[in-house]
Amino acid sequence: MSDTQPPRSKDPLQGVTLEHIVTRLQAHYGWAALGALIDIRCFKQDPSIKSSLTFLRRTPWARSKVEELYRTLALAGRFDNTP
Repeated sequence: MSDTQPPRSKDPLQGVTLEHIVTRLQAHYGWAALGALIDIRCFKQDPSIKSSLTFLRRTPWARSKVEELYRTLALAGRFDNTP
């Protein structure tokens, strides 16, 4: 009998926390470029990981934009998606 593992999800967001996503995007782009790509104040005025997480957890439309940017970069191979 062979041991088979369940297939890995192709979704780069699978198992990745919002904190990891914001941290990786900030490291990749910096706050200024991230604020230019996604026009939300938490990336432009006194940005921090903590304030961004608070805003994104309460604002579904903004979180979707951040997750989509991360997904696009991960699928393009710009960085791995391991937490």
